[in-house]
Amino acid sequence: MKELNRDTYLIALSHIQDVSTKTVNGILKEFGSEAGAYANFFELTADEMLSKHNIPIEEAVKIAEFKSQLPNFAFLNDNLVNQGFTMVAASDSNYPANLINNLGYDRTPSILYLKGDIEIFKEQCIAIVGSRDANEDDLNYTALLSKKATQEFKVVVSGFAKGVDKKALDSALELNGKSILVLPQGILTFKSGINEYYKKILSGDVLILSTFYPTAPWLVKLAMARNAYIYGLAGEIYIPKTNDSGGTWAGATSGIKKGRKVYVRYLDGKLPANLKLIELGAIPLDEEGDEIKGFVRGGKVNPKKKKNIKPPYEEGNLFEN
Repeated sequence: MKELNRDTYLIALSHIQDVSTKTVNGILKEFGSEAGAYANFFELTADEMLSKHNIPIEEAVKIAEFKSQLPNFAFLNDNLVNQGFTMVAASDSNYPANLINNLGYDRTPSILYLKGDIEIFKEQCIAIVGSRDANEDDLNYTALLSKKATQEFKVVVSGFAKGVDKKALDSALELNGKSILVLPQGILTFKSGINEYYKKILSGDVLILSTFYPTAPWLVKLAMARNAYIYGLAGEIYIPKTNDSGGTWAGATSGIKKGRKVYVRYLDGKLPANLKLIELGAIPLDEEGDEIKGFVRGGKVNPKKKKNIKPPYEEGNLFEN
């Protein structure tokens, strides 16, 4: 077989049906960036893949059968490169460390499709997550958190969903902050979004990221899968308001169990699901977005240690110094 670009093999391996991420990432770790190693690997029979590389036979059969489709992926790779997209493998040194640390190497996406400056991965990242149907008060508080993050030179990770995600993104960019947009679709189907943020992408303030097949349309199941990568990219998680079910709740409780820093708005205990998260171990925030000291389980705050709360904020003064 003619040797192809390394990324062609990478794209192909990452999208073979019924071949696990663990198996693909193991291959990536073994072969690294050597295109010739991948070319030789695809020349093997399924039995040879099993004996030489310990690939489970069922998956080895799928890979061996997929060899004839490699030219199609060469064309796709050329298309991506010509349009200025970048691909990063889980085994590459410039792959975001947060994803591997938070998800584990065997579960982290094998390939990231990117548009923008990947140096953003080296900066401190936070996620501000919540409901698509957030009310005005929730969105105001989201903007407050996004402002604080930007002032502290933190990158805001956004899923680009309406509601909290979009508000966090827009609030950060209004202050010339930085953001990573994690897509629930293929990167080639996000043309309108790339056009909208093109100047921010060029300036290095926005990085577009997708883990899905480049031409995949927006799908609910992809949006649900994408949530794990939003949480995974972030060093800290902030939640203005959540229900006690759904994606935000699931991500928050999972993060708490793993010992991650999850910050939740307290609002004098008036948000029941938020309070449940705090009782599970989330860190309560006051109306200024600062950690409340002296919180004890059961939903009470030690009044001697509680910070003074300023009067309710207004949308108009969120961005004033």
